[in-house]
Amino acid sequence: MHVYELRPRKDKRGADLISDALPFGRLWYGEPNAVANAVGYAMHRSRSHDAVIRVYDAAGNVIETHEHAGEFRDSAS
Repeated sequence: MHVYELRPRKDKRGADLISDALPFGRLWYGEPNAVANAVGYAMHRSRSHDAVIRVYDAAGNVIETHEHAGEFRDSAS
C-alpha cells in the first residue's frame, strides 16, 4: 500500500505531496488547485496499488482522507 501526505508549505505557496512511493520523495503543487491536482496525481501514480492519501492542515491535523483501491490486478493470484 502506498501512503501519501499532502501538507501545506510553510511559505504558504501551495502544498507538498510526500511519499516514499514518489521517485524524488516530494512534489510541490502551486495554487489555486494544489490539493485537487496532488490528490489526482497520487491516485494516478497508484493505479496498480492500494493507496491512502491524507491531506493535512497547517496545524498538522488530518482534514481529508482519500482511499484508492488499485485498478489493475493480476488475475492469476
